[in-house]
Amino acid sequence: MAKTDVSGLSQLGAHTALPASPSEAVLERVPFGSKGQGAAVRFTAPEFTSLCPMTGQPDFAHIVIDYIPGDWLVESKSLKLFLHSFRNHGAFHEDCTMEIANRLVELLSPEWLRIGAYWYPRGGIPIDVFWQTGPAPEGAWIPDQGVPTYRGRG
Repeated sequence: MAKTDVSGLSQLGAHTALPASPSEAVLERVPFGSKGQGAAVRFTAPEFTSLCPMTGQPDFAHIVIDYIPGDWLVESKSLKLFLHSFRNHGAFHEDCTMEIANRLVELLSPEWLRIGAYWYPRGGIPIDVFWQTGPAPEGAWIPDQGVPTYRGRG
C-alpha cells in the first residue's frame, strides 16, 4: 500500500485559525491513489451555519457532499475549516451551496460531484438546494443522501 503524499499540506497537524470568510479559507488536496476504481467519497456536515445576508440572523443546514475522485481527494481538515468559515458569512442559501460546490470542483476536478444542502426553515419556508456536475458514472454506487425533506414537527 502506497503512502499518501502529504508534503504540500499546510493545515493538517498544525494549529490553524478559523478563516474569517470562505474566500480566505484554504482548501487543500492530496493525491488519490485509487483513481479509476469508482470509489465514492461522502462528507456530511449536519451543523452547517451561515448568516442571512439581509438580517444577519443565523441559517442552519445539513450539507451532504458526494464525489468520485479523479486525481485528488480534498483534505478533510481544510474542508472542515472552509465549511466553518461560512458561520460569519452573509449569503443566500443557494449562493452558499454553489460556492461550496464550485470551490470543490475547481480544486479537485472530480469525475463526479453532487451536493445536497438541506436548509432549515427561515420565515416558514425551508429551502433545499441540489446540484451535481452531471450524471453519476455508469456502475457507480451512490447511496441516497438519507436526509428527509423538511416535514415540520410530528
